Amino acid sequence: MATFKRFEEIESWKRARELTNKVYQVSKQGDFSKDFTLKDQVRRACISIMSNIAEGYDRSGTKEFVQFLATAKGSAGEVRCQLYIALDQGYIDENEFAELVRTALETQGLIGGLMNYLRRSSYKGNKFRVSEP
Repeated sequence: MATFKRFEEIESWKRARELTNKVYQVSKQGDFSKDFTLKDQVRRACISIMSNIAEGYDRSGTKEFVQFLATAKGSAGEVRCQLYIALDQGYIDENEFAELVRTALETQGLIGGLMNYLRRSSYKGNKFRVSEP
């Protein structure tokens, strides 16, 4: 966490934002836009990825951050699952599916890498810093 000062600087958050924008684009077209359940669920899962990275970072504790990152990583898996549904229903084509899944997997990889880094780090988070009088 010492290498970034705001969650907006975190690569996994940036990639999650990219994924979210792509999902919003494809889910507002054609029959996908009319499947309110799937459209809302896949969008919420994307929102969850971004939000959990941001919230975890701003909690200022490394262990909490790792927990929130785990939730974000799980939400990226949820997005991938829902993309299979969208493909199977003909809402997206193979190329859109491949691009979206690739971005979701990249996001998961970045989140996993950050989790591993934080677990190995001796840094505990800003809330554990001792203030000088």
